[in-house]
Amino acid sequence: MKKKAKGPRASVSAEAFGAFNKKEDFKARVVPKSDTAKAAIMDKINKAFMFSGLNEAEKVIVVDAMEQKDCFKGDVVIKEGDEGDVLYIIDSGTLSCTKVFKGNTDPTWLKKYEPGEAFGELALLYNAPRAATITSDGDSVLFALDRQTFNHIVKDAAIRKREKYETFLKGVELLKSMDDYERS
Repeated sequence: MKKKAKGPRASVSAEAFGAFNKKEDFKARVVPKSDTAKAAIMDKINKAFMFSGLNEAEKVIVVDAMEQKDCFKGDVVIKEGDEGDVLYIIDSGTLSCTKVFKGNTDPTWLKKYEPGEAFGELALLYNAPRAATITSDGDSVLFALDRQTFNHIVKDAAIRKREKYETFLKGVELLKSMDDYERS
């Protein structure tokens, strides 16, 4: 039986880690801020699911790395299609999320972001362009986390948590006959 050619293979992109981007070379940035600002950021990350896998020391690193960004009515915080290099957590104010779907020219309103919510993580997680546009509805205060800190602290914590669950599931008698793919 002859195999049919399926065409060119689709490519997959991820961030490269090699001699130029060694994990041990990472040094988190520290953005000076007041104790009040630190407490506000800590309060927000303690409530955000995305940061639930962090231990206290990692949360302090994230808090130290975050930078305050003040926005005003109509400010575009992220624009659909742009490269993403920052995750945001909302401290105060609201922001609207819109997306232009295929076949449309006008943006479709998707949701309103409220204080305590985070956005922008998809571009960091998947090294992909921004999936939507986020615009400030009025005066807003955001805390921004850079890509490097996100990848080395938040993403690593999520990987460790997943590995912990996988190890546990491998020990469950009923699941031992499954391969790793089936178990995940």
